[in-house]
Amino acid sequence: MIKIIGIIGAGTMGSGIAAASSLNGFNTILYDISPDTVKNAITEIKKGWTKLEGKGKIDSAKRLSAEANLKNTPQLTGLSNCDLVIEAAIEDIKLKKELYSKLDEITKPETILATNTSSFSITTISTAVKNNPGRVAGMHFFNPANIMKLVEVIKGEFTSDDTINSIIDTCKKMGKVPVICKDTPAFIVNRVARAFYGESLKILSEESMEPAIIDNLMKEEGGFAMGPFELMDLIGIDVNLSVTKSVYEAFFYDPKYKPSPLQQKMVESGLLGRKTRQGFYKY
Repeated sequence: MIKIIGIIGAGTMGSGIAAASSLNGFNTILYDISPDTVKNAITEIKKGWTKLEGKGKIDSAKRLSAEANLKNTPQLTGLSNCDLVIEAAIEDIKLKKELYSKLDEITKPETILATNTSSFSITTISTAVKNNPGRVAGMHFFNPANIMKLVEVIKGEFTSDDTINSIIDTCKKMGKVPVICKDTPAFIVNRVARAFYGESLKILSEESMEPAIIDNLMKEEGGFAMGPFELMDLIGIDVNLSVTKSVYEAFFYDPKYKPSPLQQKMVESGLLGRKTRQGFYKY
């Protein structure tokens, strides 16, 4: 049974997962290589709970319990007693494999190691784990992770059924809706979304049309909660480009997944969206 959850990465995704985990009764330990990032993440998470309490969505007892559940550690070894470790590090396959090799050494043999990757192969990541690779799986949350219900649960070639069942149970206890996926490039949602982003970027490059016009059309006529450019700014244009590149390579450079030069230019210019206060929009 999962009681203690460790989370690696205190960025947007990691902090959102930590908020969902601790609010729903799990002892949660947050780790990041940057102590300041962890400190800021916990501060923002607690501010979010205070707002929820102010709106009457949670009571003070729930808030205080969540705050007691949420802790941080300055060292990766602080996750050694976790029952489940969710990795939400940057999308770099070399970095992830190095991280899983370390986790293989410091965690219990039965500790489930779940990656929040949005595009990399779970099977490839699991090759870094020599001690029971069947405990490695995908657990892909969506941004903002503390609100969005869907979680893609990805089974690699070596992932055991027990691992998948434990993750599904944990997702449900977090108030999430788990969907089992095969270990294919970008899984389900991000594969479908490549066309959403890609075609929008092509239209922006080819036509004299502002991002706001395209976003409003998609929201008003298409019924989307957010337009493609608003969503890319929220996710991070660098993150979106990284996913697109990995999908493009995974499908052997199929032209329909080809990244946009416009996105590349924006990343090189440091225009990454909300986190830099400017992307397709200014914040």
